[in-house]
Amino acid sequence: MALPLIMVAPNGARLQKTDHPALPVTQEELVTCAKACFAEGATAIHAHIRDDENLHLLDAKIYHDLVQALHESVPEMAVQITTESGGRYAPKHQMEVALAASADMVSASIRELCRVRQDEVRGFLEECKDRGITLQHILYDTDDCALFETVLGADTLRDPDLQLLFVLGRYGRNPAQPEDLGKFLDWMARCNITPDWAVCAFGEHEVECLLNAAKNGGKCRTGFENSFHLSDGTIAEDNAAKVADLKALILDAPVNAA
Repeated sequence: MALPLIMVAPNGARLQKTDHPALPVTQEELVTCAKACFAEGATAIHAHIRDDENLHLLDAKIYHDLVQALHESVPEMAVQITTESGGRYAPKHQMEVALAASADMVSASIRELCRVRQDEVRGFLEECKDRGITLQHILYDTDDCALFETVLGADTLRDPDLQLLFVLGRYGRNPAQPEDLGKFLDWMARCNITPDWAVCAFGEHEVECLLNAAKNGGKCRTGFENSFHLSDGTIAEDNAAKVADLKALILDAPVNAA
């Protein structure tokens, strides 16, 4: 399953409704958000779930229920779940949730998974492949790129189905800039690889960063997880407004992304 040109990431692990009243946190809110974002051009959703105290949660049963609800309500929209630790979960639990949540798409950070032995990480990746689970590997910096090379090797790097997510900027600090993509482009060129890749970018320059990714052949992940801002600097009313804003700009610009 290839990455879409636009995937929406509507909530993330840390934000609350006090940060933005339209932040979706419940299953019902996520389904409603998915419908609105699909109508504006997002053909996949990257979903986080919360516990009863509205904290980041990794729970296979709750994920399963959300995935089924999304498939029923927006059947043409792909669903990706996160395995982000959020400072709460160990790699074993992250792997178990990924395998048991019934999601066809999963994102995972190589630096988080590698808190266990490398053979365990490779075994998890092989099991995902055997079960038809598409993994998107999250890379935060060039150290992650080097780790990815070391742990997974040349064969995985050249897998035609390899999916990567390059993260620009960070939560609440170091806002992303378009030029931050350069180090990842250089890494792919040095390794002579052509994966299916996307970018997410934190901060008010998110849209500029995503357009730069699209112009260089990448895909885009946008939404409240990364920024509340539209391309004109104003605050978006909701996630659907962010998707519509980005899609309009991509359609107006010459891009290499499929």
